[in-house]
Amino acid sequence: MPVPSTMTAIEIVKPGGPEVLEPTTRPVPTAQAGEVLIRVRAAGVNRPDVLQRQGGYAPPPGASDIPGLEVAGEIVATAGDVLGLTVGDRVMALVAGGGYAEYCVAPAGQCLPIPGGVSVIEAGGIPETFFTVWTNVFDRAALGHGESFLVHGGASGIGTTAIQLARAAGARVFATAGTGEKCRACMALGAEQAVNYREADFEQSIREATQGAGVDVILDMVGGDYTARNLALLREEGRLVQIAFLKGSKVQVDLNAVMRKRLTLTGSTLRPRTVAQKSAIADKLRSRVLPWLEAGKVRSVVHATYPLRAAAAAHAALEADRHVGKIVLELG
Repeated sequence: MPVPSTMTAIEIVKPGGPEVLEPTTRPVPTAQAGEVLIRVRAAGVNRPDVLQRQGGYAPPPGASDIPGLEVAGEIVATAGDVLGLTVGDRVMALVAGGGYAEYCVAPAGQCLPIPGGVSVIEAGGIPETFFTVWTNVFDRAALGHGESFLVHGGASGIGTTAIQLARAAGARVFATAGTGEKCRACMALGAEQAVNYREADFEQSIREATQGAGVDVILDMVGGDYTARNLALLREEGRLVQIAFLKGSKVQVDLNAVMRKRLTLTGSTLRPRTVAQKSAIADKLRSRVLPWLEAGKVRSVVHATYPLRAAAAAHAALEADRHVGKIVLELG
């Protein structure tokens, strides 16, 4: 099928609530050097998309203003310098923007084959969370076999991914979540214990579960008053990785505890990183994680799908925070 000249996309008409997401007609982008053009069949919905919609997370220079950081579909065109990918390949890709559209360009190095047994809808919810978890939990925090790991927001897209990857890597896994149902979902995915933070003190609960030892690595998206409690819960040589701060980015840290236990406090963002850096993460996912996906050892947890034109409803569902896993836009 020939590639059309125009496509349906979702644009942010102004900063605001979900209602500012509206369908529009845009030119189909052209694959530039090192890029492929993907006919999008599914696009994941993520918290950074919400921040962009609200006016708080502008696209990096040169990126599309169309929201959407991950897509899955088939390649319909490639730039002349692209090797190893051809028209017709089924891929999932991390992108810096442009995912909420019928067609999207992606750097070739940020594309991964959709593993056997993984649907295109499931694949649409993989790149953003899997890239994020791998680079933070395994590259930055170097979580190892036999270590203990805690993820806050365990029922989120990031959380459900982190639980599974940490468990697959041989770690002892703990999580927090906001309802009993979400906690049960975390445990079904491999968490040894999931603490309902609305009903129990996570620091005390995890300390009891580890016989007072605490944990080696914490992945946190909360910040604020969680920071001191996270540092207190870490074992000697422990690592706290910060990837968001729902309760605030400015905190007080007891440096004495950091020094005494030789702790590491780190963090990162993914979207502004270079194509080379993201491609390096993709290489690790290709060798380490794709076999787990193909074998069914880990999976993409999709809570619900919405048509592209219902992106506003998808955002409203994400913000309602009743989901477990990912919300995905389906383009047919």
